[in-house]
Amino acid sequence: MAYVARRRNPLLTSFPHIFTWRRFGLRTICGGRLAFAPSASASQSDHESPVAGTKVLESLTEEFEIGSNKITLETGKIARFANGSVVLAMEETKVLSTVASAKGDSVRDFLPLTVDYQEKQFAQGVIPNTFMRREGAPKERELLCGRLIDRPIRPLFPAGFYHEVQVTASVLSSDGKQDPDVMAANATSAALMLSDIPWGGPIGMIRIGRISGKFIVNPSMDELSLSDLNLVYACTKDKTLMIDVQAREISERDLETALRLAHPEAVKYIEPQLRLAARAGKQKKEYMLSMVSERTWEKIRDLAEAPIKAVFTDPSYGKFERGEALDKITQDVKRALEEECDEGSLKLLSKTVDTVRKEVVRKRVIAEGLRVDGRRLDEVRPLFCEAGNLPQLHGSSLFSRGDTQVLCTVTLGAPGDAQRLESLVGPSSKRFMLHYSFPPFCINEVGKRTGLNRREVGHGTLAEKALVAVLPPEDDLKYAIRINSEVMASDGSTSMATVCGGSMALMDAGIPLSKHVAGVSVGLVSDVDPSTGVIKDYRILTDILGLEDHLGDMDFKIAGTRSGVTAIQLDIKPAGIPLDIICECLEPAFKARLQILDHMEREIKAPRTQDERNSPRIVTLKYSNEALRRLIGPLGALKRKIEEETGARISVDDGALTIVSKNHSVLEKVLEKVDFIIGREIEVGGIYKGNVTSIKEYGAFVEFNGGQQGLLHISELSHEPVSRVSDVVSIGQQLSLKCIGQDLRGNIKLSLKETLPRPGSGSKIEAFSHIKQDLDGLASVEDIPPEQEKQRSSVGDVPVSKHETSAVASSWSSSSILIRSAVECDEEEKSAGLNRNSKSGIETSINAKNLKIGMKVTAKIHQIRARGLVLDLGGGVHGMYRFETGGKRNFEVGDELQVKCSSFSSKGIPVMSMVDDE
Repeated sequence: MAYVARRRNPLLTSFPHIFTWRRFGLRTICGGRLAFAPSASASQSDHESPVAGTKVLESLTEEFEIGSNKITLETGKIARFANGSVVLAMEETKVLSTVASAKGDSVRDFLPLTVDYQEKQFAQGVIPNTFMRREGAPKERELLCGRLIDRPIRPLFPAGFYHEVQVTASVLSSDGKQDPDVMAANATSAALMLSDIPWGGPIGMIRIGRISGKFIVNPSMDELSLSDLNLVYACTKDKTLMIDVQAREISERDLETALRLAHPEAVKYIEPQLRLAARAGKQKKEYMLSMVSERTWEKIRDLAEAPIKAVFTDPSYGKFERGEALDKITQDVKRALEEECDEGSLKLLSKTVDTVRKEVVRKRVIAEGLRVDGRRLDEVRPLFCEAGNLPQLHGSSLFSRGDTQVLCTVTLGAPGDAQRLESLVGPSSKRFMLHYSFPPFCINEVGKRTGLNRREVGHGTLAEKALVAVLPPEDDLKYAIRINSEVMASDGSTSMATVCGGSMALMDAGIPLSKHVAGVSVGLVSDVDPSTGVIKDYRILTDILGLEDHLGDMDFKIAGTRSGVTAIQLDIKPAGIPLDIICECLEPAFKARLQILDHMEREIKAPRTQDERNSPRIVTLKYSNEALRRLIGPLGALKRKIEEETGARISVDDGALTIVSKNHSVLEKVLEKVDFIIGREIEVGGIYKGNVTSIKEYGAFVEFNGGQQGLLHISELSHEPVSRVSDVVSIGQQLSLKCIGQDLRGNIKLSLKETLPRPGSGSKIEAFSHIKQDLDGLASVEDIPPEQEKQRSSVGDVPVSKHETSAVASSWSSSSILIRSAVECDEEEKSAGLNRNSKSGIETSINAKNLKIGMKVTAKIHQIRARGLVLDLGGGVHGMYRFETGGKRNFEVGDELQVKCSSFSSKGIPVMSMVDDE
């Protein structure tokens, strides 16, 4: 084989040398700049292999430190054909960012900027766990990181620059210690500085955390998991460009301190980029800018300014009425230009009219302090709050602010319903999810719903950050939560409406939130000196409309509780806003937030309790891992079968079984099936149902659901001596027995007599107390007293532990059966001189010993209780009767009833049922 590998192709050796590609000195296959293979010397034989040339890749680097991290910017080695490319490294995490722009000049009125952020699994040495073993559509985190890069760089492109620009940021390697998102943004800024694309950068982006009151610059992922603040701040040398915050109720004062710390730290990224651009940057290219001429601007302004001002000064206009009036003005101006045959002005009509609208609104706000809907600058629109509007769901709410309306629903699931994450850093799953949806009908448009939308993902994540701060810890919340936010109508700040609606829906679902969370959006209108770019005057607007968002300078979304801020997102349109103005916006946002919280708390102030029979249920039970393996079955077959038969969802964790059911009846069916498969873990002192499987001379063996077996010794059958076991129990009989012990091998010792009343203990006072206890034990779930209510799950009415579940189940079920031998019963009947009505079979005289299951007696009502009757059976014996659903309840003391004994309680009290009239 070695000989074959070294043989040369005879066709290649016989081909004339003049026709080979090396004869013309063409470029070798390696990328980058041209590299030529060395020409063969005169002494070189035709039979010798040519030697490849050596490729030299020159790279330029800049190194600097921020916080405790060493950062490196490198260019020239990778992606050399891109308009600009930079690799930013922090320890072993490296991110490549490239930029490219389209060559042609197309007619547009917007900047077609695309930012793609990619996290491929090779960066952490993992093969994707998909069928194709390759990455699919962009994940939510990738979309969010792309938005994080887009928001600060977009305002710095020059006005009228409408050429297509694409930014691609890729994580090359990740050590899991640093989040690559901030690194990608700084690398993108450096790549834009190196390119020939006109751009007003550079920018710097920094992350600030806080642990135990101490701020940390560039925190690691481990530090971030302990931090109560996650602040991402982007800026130019002297102005703020973007803010993104997730916090645990940080005060406005502490937040301002963090912002003022973040600015000088972010500026440290700017100087190295300038140095690198001076060494390796390209000359900025002269691109064609789509600018409006002074003549066109004045002509369209003269035609449109007066009617636009009339529309904006009339507060009676609604959103769509105002829009229709403005469209009519645009059509009138278009007709006037068509009559003059002004083709140049017609091409720029839409953009110019929008600029006129912007100028009219801004001048009126600055000069008169009046807004388009007639509100004061700090006035919040009218509010409407409704919680529980869809009672069949786990939780729901409807929130309206002005014309903006959002419907929020909460769905609770098992821990297995948590979302699996495949990002390079951070947790592998999350149990709390908020999904925001913006359908076309909410703005009266026709559209197509396809895939993930960057805007919807961003707004949903912002609301999710705001609410996660007030959720209880996962250890106290053993299930997954999904909020759906459906925008019903949009006229500004639907993401903040989602925060308000989501908070109310969570409380309606019974989630124990620590506090309500509300959000509001603050806007800005400024008067800028066109020659210097300095802001001469400005006005802060509280609770902005969609139109004010479009025509204003910023959209500053702030969410939080009464105690502090939980989430922030700042987006701006000009090339930066001074930090002092940003900090000034925190106070009006806080006042507006308090007003909204007042309305929300009047509607629902505390988490509800779900006690309706048809409401969804969640229960968590504790079992051994061996028992859970029996429940799952081979390849999960038994678990799936239960889910298919009942419609419930079952999730198995380490030692915990979580069941999510549509209602209480479904939950009971699931519990029955679970008990049948794995039973209950037998504990000393517990009372359990079992079936007699075999009888021996020394006792009986009893089997429980799940296959456990125990011994009922002959000495534990009764308080009185028993000669034969078969006189008391029979094979197949179901008994309620008490576990009195377990030996070292796990063998279970059972007792029947421990569940029976002791002889001589049936006094009237004690009997009444037992009857009261048993009637209370038979109470419905709605009648559970407050001290037991605390032991229930925060969502459902089912105990959250195995011990509590078994205790409640024992009180619901019929307890031990009082069994006598036939000889003993005959003797008792003779001594008591019983008279039996041969026709009806109803006993006329009984005592505590001769009453048996199925025996019919005539009883008098001795006492009427809330859930049943105390009956006088005669001979000093009292029994109890529980009211049946839909049955008769209008009884009176002294009435006679025909009843029969159906069972005995755990205290030995007879449980009676009505005899059907024949």
